[in-house]
Amino acid sequence: MDKPTDDLDLWRTGAEELMPMVVALRREIHKFPELGLHLPETTRRAREALAGLDVDIVESKSTSSLIVTLKGASQGPTILLRGDMDALPMPEDTDLDFKSRNEGRMHACGHDSHTAMLVGAVHLLHRHRGRLNGNVKFFFQTGEEGYAGARHVIAEGLLDAAPAPNAAFAIHISPNIPAGVIATRPGPLMAATDTIAIEITGKGGHASQPHYTLDPIPVACQIVTALQGLVTRRIEAFDPVVLSITKIESGTTQNVIPESARLLGTLRSFSEKSRATAREGIAQIAQGIAKAHGLTAQVDLAAGYPVTINDGKFVTFAQDVAVDLLGPERSITLPAPIMGAEDFSYVLQKMPGCMMFLGVAPDGVSHHHAHACHSNRMMMDEAAMASGIALHAAIAQRYLAGA
Repeated sequence: MDKPTDDLDLWRTGAEELMPMVVALRREIHKFPELGLHLPETTRRAREALAGLDVDIVESKSTSSLIVTLKGASQGPTILLRGDMDALPMPEDTDLDFKSRNEGRMHACGHDSHTAMLVGAVHLLHRHRGRLNGNVKFFFQTGEEGYAGARHVIAEGLLDAAPAPNAAFAIHISPNIPAGVIATRPGPLMAATDTIAIEITGKGGHASQPHYTLDPIPVACQIVTALQGLVTRRIEAFDPVVLSITKIESGTTQNVIPESARLLGTLRSFSEKSRATAREGIAQIAQGIAKAHGLTAQVDLAAGYPVTINDGKFVTFAQDVAVDLLGPERSITLPAPIMGAEDFSYVLQKMPGCMMFLGVAPDGVSHHHAHACHSNRMMMDEAAMASGIALHAAIAQRYLAGA
């Protein structure tokens, strides 16, 4: 794409002007986190923040996601900008004045900031819609944290509704990148994920007489250890997987050998080849070890999000915009993908585009030591959101001018 003449100062200064509103909105959403596909309060706040703007708003029927459409001054292509809105089912252990008021829920992955930045981008692009050679769709998405919210909206046909987007772009914050720095890579950016559940069944009895039982606990332990051998000996080192058993459930008290044990975990991968090898190996190992000890193992592998694959050409385009907007020192290429998973992957299966990470390491804290996303102590440098707002606007304007 050729670089059109555009005034990047417009986006930088405009984003800074919007920051009081954006920060206030982010903090309100942070105080009242909601889970899943239906986020009535979060969606209401987003709608209220867009009141008075000349945009079309459509709400999903199966979720409370919003598709907000801004039409430019002339006919042209359409770009989709996405921000997710849901929180995580976990406690918040910060000393923020605006910490979660909803017990057992926290915006620990930055979706409150994603929503606020996207609202800011709507306002900024709306101010200058005469500069847009086409349309911008803003996807305020619910249910990213395990609920496949994007897939629900796609199934409803909302992303295909006219004007259908030709490309998609998303920003995800990271406390483990210096504040204001943009990071991404072409190709696989984030992993596919599968959920593992293994039920081991034996025979219970008295702890003093294990020979009369079929004890599932040592069998469960052997399976956990053997699965790590699967990763290092059956999977190619340059097409890796991460296999984590994160929960073991068994037993009721100290002198009873239980009848069963349950293992829970996740498998993450970057290719269907390694994914299939690992899935097959998990079943073989669990069932084989259990059988060797006279027990049985039921293995359930639930497929989760696919690999998030950035389009190489769009990444080059987006990095060029980031360099022009923020400076070359604030745009980096990640050396390797990240093993987390994202349901923006479903959007990128439909159209070219990319996701970028925005560094938000807290002021005075090294990004190497900052509490990561999904931590109960995760915090962020809110000032970095100005870079995210400006980048949303610059990406949209330049894409529409040059597509």
